[in-house]
Amino acid sequence: MNPLALKIITAWNLGTINIGRALFYRLGLRFGWNPVRKIAADQPATPFFLPVVSRRMASDLPVPDFDIAGLSAFGLSADYDLSNGVPDWHRSIITGGVAPRLPWWQIPDFVDGLGDIKGVWEASRFDWVLMFARQVAAGGDDALDNLNVWLRNWCEQNPPYIGANWKCGQEASIRVMHLAMAAHLLGQVLKPASGLVDLLRAHLKRIAPTIQYAIAQDNNHGTSEATALFIGGSWLAVLFEEDIDARRWRAMGRKWLENRARRLIEKDGSFSQYSLNYHRVLLDSYSMAEIWRRTLNLPAFSNELIDKLRAATSWLGNMVSPDGGDTPNLGANDGARLLPLADTDYRDVRPSVQLASVLFAGVRAYSTPGEYDTPLHWLKVPLPDDSVSYAESHQYDHGGYVVMRRSKVMALLRYPRFRFRPGQSDLLHVDFWRDGLNLLRDGGSYSYNCDEPWQSYFPGSAAHNSVQFDRRDAMPRLSRFLFGAWPKAEKVLPLKESAEDIRAGAGYRDWKGGSHYRMLTLTDSVLTVIDEIHGFEESAVLRWRLAPGEWHWEGDGTNGGYLEGHGCRLRITASQPLVRCELVEGWESRYYSQKTPLPVLEVEVAKAGKLITELSF
Repeated sequence: MNPLALKIITAWNLGTINIGRALFYRLGLRFGWNPVRKIAADQPATPFFLPVVSRRMASDLPVPDFDIAGLSAFGLSADYDLSNGVPDWHRSIITGGVAPRLPWWQIPDFVDGLGDIKGVWEASRFDWVLMFARQVAAGGDDALDNLNVWLRNWCEQNPPYIGANWKCGQEASIRVMHLAMAAHLLGQVLKPASGLVDLLRAHLKRIAPTIQYAIAQDNNHGTSEATALFIGGSWLAVLFEEDIDARRWRAMGRKWLENRARRLIEKDGSFSQYSLNYHRVLLDSYSMAEIWRRTLNLPAFSNELIDKLRAATSWLGNMVSPDGGDTPNLGANDGARLLPLADTDYRDVRPSVQLASVLFAGVRAYSTPGEYDTPLHWLKVPLPDDSVSYAESHQYDHGGYVVMRRSKVMALLRYPRFRFRPGQSDLLHVDFWRDGLNLLRDGGSYSYNCDEPWQSYFPGSAAHNSVQFDRRDAMPRLSRFLFGAWPKAEKVLPLKESAEDIRAGAGYRDWKGGSHYRMLTLTDSVLTVIDEIHGFEESAVLRWRLAPGEWHWEGDGTNGGYLEGHGCRLRITASQPLVRCELVEGWESRYYSQKTPLPVLEVEVAKAGKLITELSF
């Protein structure tokens, strides 16, 4: 298939309406007809939050023990320079580069010397607003001053619509959500400080004119911006009944919340981005919208939307590993955690599952009290008595996933059902968990703007547990965030569960004729993976990306030997001769902008045939 044909087919799959929206947005910015270039807003002034009348409003939890110098970025502690008492809002915590202070539409998408712009945006997502608000609510003496001082400094250093922190509508939306949840937590929704109102209005003016661009992307940008418009618009509409803009923003937000759930969430709960962390972003956004709707006693969302969110909650709840809150490192992951109200690891999704389950299904996902209940306490959401377990063997065929569970073991098979653009070349990837340990694991994302080879490595086939043909990806890369020639699943074997085992399988044929069919069988003590491969020219490489630790060979790896590690035994047999079978060093990124080495078993063949992997535990 020639490059032009690839681009035409991919454009068709993306949707002509979406391409039109994105093109109209970019042309509007360039030639000045988009109204976002003409907006203006007053410079917000302190105070932003007022003294709290009664302490320990949210709960009887102790004062959170936060160390300002240990601010967390992307789920890990980062070296913020706080020598001036606040972060440098324009300096990247990844590269140290400084973003230009120009009107945001004049700043290019990729600035020389700056690197990944997310290193600049991270401190301006206002996670620390919730951190300080929790301290204020629980009786922290200095937290209110810190909160207002930091917000004042941010506003002074980021005047309306100047600088990189105004460049993205979703980043502005996350700030709106965090400001609103802090006001809710502190009981200042109906009587907010004037500075907070001005700051809120400035953000909504920025978000509304460009939401069509967010909608065109068919991802969490649209759901985040819809949430911010709904929350912010309804908030201002309650405070100022005659505010025409507020009513328009409220209606726009509700419209797109309904629309995005209807379009982007499949009937089985799968989300358009094929990503575990972006699925959490989706749920957290809708959870905040629902909390806000209840707080202001607004009309209920549609039954269709609630049904979709119940399914999405069940989906994420079923991805949680046995004996823990971690999940497979599946799909794109930018380090976002929209509701950092629980003192859990960034990768623990249980707080989000628990909150969404209570809000949309009316039951707990986890019956035993735990840290995952903390967001509900802070946000004043009552915990129901009834509970449900989302952990089960289940096939999500609309999204292309199979979850297989057996005692304290979980396997995940990913296969191509691409109604939306895939973010990674992870076709037929397999994840495997035992007692909370991710034994066979995905590579993650690392960074959206980094040097080679990492820019290609992490989204590519080599960073997943699958078979790579002829040292190329299963889909051709057309741009930084876009793969072409999306394959369709073939010979999908429906999930079959019996007393003896669980079985599932699927296959695909790629754009150059490479064919891969994979079948999984899981028993109480063995995971068996059978790979049938055909249609490649020179070589095929099967990879198993292993949990870091001590792995060693017993016998000859190419002649009946096996790997041992973590109490497991991994053996490979084949119907064709093996060119090589060896442990090599690979890389994974469990937290954005962080990468660490891990062992990877690579099995290379030069002929078509069958590869059989047995993982005994």
